[in-house]
Amino acid sequence: MLTYETWDNNNTKEFNIDTPEKGALDVLNWAYEMYGDDLVYACSFGIEGSVLVDLVTRVKPDAKVVFLDTQLHFQETYEVVEAAKKRYPSLRLKLKTPALTLEEQAHKHGEELWKADSNQCCTIRKIIPLEEELKGVKAWLSGLRREQSPTRQQTQFINKDERFRSIKICPLIHWTWKDIWRYAHKHDLPYNKLHDNGYPSIGCAPCTKAVINADDLRSGRWSGTGKRECGLHS
Repeated sequence: MLTYETWDNNNTKEFNIDTPEKGALDVLNWAYEMYGDDLVYACSFGIEGSVLVDLVTRVKPDAKVVFLDTQLHFQETYEVVEAAKKRYPSLRLKLKTPALTLEEQAHKHGEELWKADSNQCCTIRKIIPLEEELKGVKAWLSGLRREQSPTRQQTQFINKDERFRSIKICPLIHWTWKDIWRYAHKHDLPYNKLHDNGYPSIGCAPCTKAVINADDLRSGRWSGTGKRECGLHS
């Protein structure tokens, strides 16, 4: 089994990207054959998440999926989560909340920590919860695409994840924004309605705005701060 400890840069696996899913289903079949229940999909339930959940269930209907419920998401995001539960009843979907409630966080670190120190807020409400979910897990799935941002352009199908000391598998790296929406519409997938209102990338409500620069899909995240990543994919 390929693990963080046995990773070998000279022993990477090749996948055929000349398929309708640009290799995604082949990657998922390989991943679930390799890891089975020792594979977790951390899904944010943006449009990429809706697509990847659908692809995952074509391979493993009872896959483990975790949604990092920061308790700061848009209502529209929670609506997509509920729609996914109904559409995929066999899916083992877990809403993972942080150890600190928002009230406890405010008492300990001050009101609206996301404004004062967004990195610390992300650590408390996203990174530590995912660390807890991935503890002892050999691999996890992510919906990263190379087109999303310069920091993601070198993402491979299979990656050694130094942050979580795991194997990170990204089946959608070759998909374009048009590919994502074409698949979503073809399969009538539930999706976050904020996407219809200028939100290509959707995170926590206090830190997400509609985009100004249509060429930068993540420009609405932490707008005006220069920050583009929460730390999950560093």
